[in-house]
Amino acid sequence: MVQVLSAHSGYLAGHLLVAMPGMTDPRFERSVIYMCVHNEDGAMGLILNQLIDTITFNELLEQLDIPASDPSNEIKVHFGGPVEAGRGFVLHSCDYKKDGTVVMEDGVGLTATVDVLRDISRGEGPLNKVLALGYAGWGPGQLDAEIQENAWLHCSASGDILFDPDLYTKWDRAMTMIGIDPSLLSGEAGHA
Repeated sequence: MVQVLSAHSGYLAGHLLVAMPGMTDPRFERSVIYMCVHNEDGAMGLILNQLIDTITFNELLEQLDIPASDPSNEIKVHFGGPVEAGRGFVLHSCDYKKDGTVVMEDGVGLTATVDVLRDISRGEGPLNKVLALGYAGWGPGQLDAEIQENAWLHCSASGDILFDPDLYTKWDRAMTMIGIDPSLLSGEAGHA
């Protein structure tokens, strides 16, 4: 059964979370995160602009006893965040929907089953996709407090940023979407 998540609550599900220049945690420095869940119970998202260089897609398939992918189907493996680093997620366009797919209100799908990897390896997966190991997670109120402390900015998700393979400019492009010139930002937090 395909599940649909709604973002009408005023929370940030379906939005991009963008790290401020003063981010002190190196795991999140200049990160752009797609927010999958954000509610009173906490938040969960996937980092879109960091790769894992210790494993390839075909090596991951081999570990899961899935036949290796045609090289034209091989995708990059992203660092989705520091929580449950061995757990995989595929954030994708909604041309792919299977049992276990969660569809966000903005038309983005999230599938965390091995079936999506099998389908990708056979060339039958989603057209647009980000494969991530691990996720970024926050407890109740934690993300809201970090936003108030000027650690994060946020904006609407854009397909141009979400699935674009140019990882190295995603942070700058997200800042530009917000209307901010990153070179004018200070790494110091302040309050009026």
